[in-house]
Amino acid sequence: MEMEKDYTDMVNQAWQQLRQALAQRFTEEDMQLAESAFGLARQAHSLQRRKSGEPYILHPLAVARIVGVDLELDAHMVAAALLHDVVEDTPYTLSDIRERFGPDVASLVNVVTKRPKSSYDQSKQVDNFRQILESVHSDVRALLIKLADRLHNMRTLEAQRPDKQLKIAGETDYFYAPLANRLGLYNIMRDLEDLSFKYLRPDVYSQITKWLEDHQVVEKKFIEKTVAMLKDLLASNGLTGEVYGRIKHKYSIYKKMLAESLTLDEMHDIMAFRVIVKDVKDCYAVLGLVHQQWKPVQGRFKDYISMPKANGYQSLHTTIIGPDAERIEVQIRTEEMHRQAEHGIAAHWLYKEHGRVNSKDLAQFSWLNEIFERQRDEASSKEFMHSLKMVLFHDEVYVYTPAGDVKELPEGATPLDFAFHIHTKVGQHCAGAKVNGRLVPLGTPLKNGDTCEIITEPNREPNRDWLKMVKTAKARNRIQHYLRTEERTRALNLGRELLEKEGRKVSINVQKADKEGQLTIVAQEMNFDSDDDLYAAVGYAHITPRKVLNRLYAILHPGMPAPGTPKQQIQPQAAENSTEQHKPSTYGVSIAGVDGVLMRFAKCCNPVPGDPIVGYISRGQGITVHRADCPNVPNMEPERIISVHWDGEVVEQPYDAGIFILAKNVSGMLASIARAIAEKNINISNLSVKTLIDGRSNMHLVVQVRNATELYDTIEAIRKLPGILEVVRDDEYADTSEQTSKPSRP
Repeated sequence: MEMEKDYTDMVNQAWQQLRQALAQRFTEEDMQLAESAFGLARQAHSLQRRKSGEPYILHPLAVARIVGVDLELDAHMVAAALLHDVVEDTPYTLSDIRERFGPDVASLVNVVTKRPKSSYDQSKQVDNFRQILESVHSDVRALLIKLADRLHNMRTLEAQRPDKQLKIAGETDYFYAPLANRLGLYNIMRDLEDLSFKYLRPDVYSQITKWLEDHQVVEKKFIEKTVAMLKDLLASNGLTGEVYGRIKHKYSIYKKMLAESLTLDEMHDIMAFRVIVKDVKDCYAVLGLVHQQWKPVQGRFKDYISMPKANGYQSLHTTIIGPDAERIEVQIRTEEMHRQAEHGIAAHWLYKEHGRVNSKDLAQFSWLNEIFERQRDEASSKEFMHSLKMVLFHDEVYVYTPAGDVKELPEGATPLDFAFHIHTKVGQHCAGAKVNGRLVPLGTPLKNGDTCEIITEPNREPNRDWLKMVKTAKARNRIQHYLRTEERTRALNLGRELLEKEGRKVSINVQKADKEGQLTIVAQEMNFDSDDDLYAAVGYAHITPRKVLNRLYAILHPGMPAPGTPKQQIQPQAAENSTEQHKPSTYGVSIAGVDGVLMRFAKCCNPVPGDPIVGYISRGQGITVHRADCPNVPNMEPERIISVHWDGEVVEQPYDAGIFILAKNVSGMLASIARAIAEKNINISNLSVKTLIDGRSNMHLVVQVRNATELYDTIEAIRKLPGILEVVRDDEYADTSEQTSKPSRP
């Protein structure tokens, strides 16, 4: 009873805090709508509890706070946030919501409500991503509720099982954080990145956290000093503005470490300063003063004011050698630009037309058009996810046509992408390109400010090599569509030719059978929609001409055996039994809807249960399983990447995993490490030690663990030992080639 009272007080307190914050800008009518929505949500979720044991209503309250307080959205959005799980998880229906709160709130709740599991026609994860992106097309406000929902789920992820934590964190890092970035929601993006990083790489996250804690006093003093110097610089030149300083978030530090192959002690440029002034003229004035006061780093200046990002972000970015010879980043923007940077897509057009997307808005967020195209055109989950990754993960470059028009393309885009961006026919007949007046290969990456001219030839056609040159989803889609169409035409003609040729050998007139409808009967019996589909299947070698002709002969000559039928045939059941007996083991990894596929684990990353994983179709060697964050995955052929997952049959099977340790070279250190590992009941299968000249040792261990949680628990146990300087998961001990033998088993 006492706990229930505590929970009730917790809910009341959360609601009062939200109510007070909303009352500062909501009208009385708006407050009534929010209070009514809270009342229904509280009643609907009254018997539900979260994994932590807390009342479920605390989750909608937290989502509503992000929507209404952090993003400063309207009362309809707050009401929908409070009610976003009611239809999905309680007996209340959409009609109930519409009757009490009107069509706008009901529409928002409908969009954010997940479809039943039975309605998924592809993988659950991919279909969920598709559904979320469809919300952009129907009402983009629903997407903001989805992101707020995900953010609070990540903030309370510790209550979930370790495998669930890894799954949710992996989805967040792969999809939700980049999506927030493209929408300009940088605060949400940073939180999502750091929170997913915490669960995906807990070893590195802990090291960065400790390193920042150890240096926070020095960094705080430096920030205060630099902020004061920037304020003095503005004041002495008659400029007014606000100056802020901060440490970059943990995930961005980690990405910088990876990109530049740096250790924590070698890290620089981790402090960013922001100067907010009144107008654009002052932005450039401040930039000149900063460059006059401190030396700018060559190649580290970006003007996002004259060329905004696709999500509308505007600012001047420059890196300088600041006070104490420290590299720092300075961002300069106006107050309006700052509001846009903080609130992204929500800042400037969600308040009109009840959040509906119009053509003017889409012109600024052009990448949404690509997503809508993928929704319509990509039936394949694999192709859709690859295209989505290209749209979400890349920065933009701005390229000029010879006439001076600016075209926005993702970073790394080529003249071939540029050609398809202009028009599909220009792309299909692209024969060459000039960049800044010079002929270049079609696969040359374009840079900001390039002028690109496309050379076309009427007889030029796309080929498969073009797929390796393009980076945009639009170009890739158009090339694939053309190739599929052309290949089907060739396959259809070849199939017709083969059937007619083989038919003449057994005295069957295929053309006559086609005209009289007998071939249509064969197509239906073989589960093809039309005669053309049957011809194409023969042309693709999916079925043999003899198999089709045997069916056709049986229709033309009932009761007569087909010419050339063998006297003895292998019984199908026996063949099936034989296949079943030799069904390859998958070692705990499954592919949705597919059985009996040979699986092996990549040596370049050594995945263990709990790691987010992907499969790669190897030529003649089955499926190779990689960690999703494996550095080799981005370089793989996207057409051969397949979705795989752990199937739960891996609990008692040890998997090899690497651990790298940097420790002081003192007596008994190795024994202490071995003892700590043994206490976790973990076996060491391989060990190498290299002594450094500075009194330290590098150690590479291969241990056998049952899952990722067990691995990171072991790493944490080692980290606590005295004399340990660094310990992380290590894949360097292994070859960079794919594993050619099955993983060791007990």
